[in-house]
Amino acid sequence: MRLLTVLVLTVLLAACAKPVVPPPKTAAFYLQEGEKFFDRGLFEEAIANWEKVRESYYSPELNIIAELKIAEAYFLAEKYPEAAAAYEDFIKQHPNSDRMPQAMYQLGLSYFRQMLPADRDQTATRNAWETFRSLLNKFPEDPHKEEVQVFIGRCEDRLAAHELYVAKWYLKIDKYQAAINRLEEMFRTYPNYFYRDEAYMVLGKAYLLSGKKEKAVTAFNTLFKEFPASPHIIEAQKFMEKHY
Repeated sequence: MRLLTVLVLTVLLAACAKPVVPPPKTAAFYLQEGEKFFDRGLFEEAIANWEKVRESYYSPELNIIAELKIAEAYFLAEKYPEAAAAYEDFIKQHPNSDRMPQAMYQLGLSYFRQMLPADRDQTATRNAWETFRSLLNKFPEDPHKEEVQVFIGRCEDRLAAHELYVAKWYLKIDKYQAAINRLEEMFRTYPNYFYRDEAYMVLGKAYLLSGKKEKAVTAFNTLFKEFPASPHIIEAQKFMEKHY
């Protein structure tokens, strides 16, 4: 009888006991969890936690932090297209944020890391160039100013090299005016291109083959005067002797 009473009481107590429900995880919890994964280099896990911060809509300030951390994690994971998209989205969503200069800088770097050789598509290069220029226009005293100027120069050299590559191809298939148009625009847009000596040689050839002898002489003379040690001088001289 006593055993039966104990069993009945046990059943009654179990029926009355409320299940233990763990407290809901907060945005702050997911932010900290993301930091732990991030510090260990586990970027996907960090991003997953920070996405939950965004989904919680806990506060605008916390969302801004999460969005920038997600973008940074993509960048460090070398997922540059995703990083660029994340920074682009941040810039559109928070145009007045005091973190705008850093976001623009990182966006430029995300594009910069996607740059392809001169004979390939230059969309990423142009995006990096435009982003860095926009950064300095909007924030001329940005602490990254000197570094950004170097990046701009490297972008311009790559874009100019692409124009030269295309112009040489046009010259090869006898599209002389197309080559001229490319190179004239190149000199206007990227006047400090490092390999201008080769560009002047190709431009001189295109002028000469299209019957524009005076312009050809001007292009070749610029090559001779500004780049006296250029390896392209001999080729230019031989070309003039043959076609002038």
